Amino acid sequence: MDQRQRAARLLERIEAELNSLGLWQSHFPPPQALASDQPFAMDTLDFHQWIQFVMVPRMWDLVDGEHPLPANIAVSPMATHVYRDRLEHHEGLIDSLREFDILLSGADPLAEDC
Repeated sequence: MDQRQRAARLLERIEAELNSLGLWQSHFPPPQALASDQPFAMDTLDFHQWIQFVMVPRMWDLVDGEHPLPANIAVSPMATHVYRDRLEHHEGLIDSLREFDILLSGADPLAEDC
């Protein structure tokens, strides 16, 4: 399985994890919330909203359009930080994001935190 196929499977897992946690939303945030220039749109969106409405659609666009995938990504450290008080509850989501980071970057961004 090539990198693009593995990325698609991980994106599906990330979506499923958000859904199983009850974090998947059916309504889009307002356009101005999506236009944030802050990392992870942390000034306008919750982290799970950023994953659903910014990261996942952008990655699907790259995968489906057969565009080059980013060579450096580190989303799992932010997930670990955001969900630090409930790590065991969000473990599946964090693990999926970590695998996505490793797939695209070739390195484990959480390894440096240990």
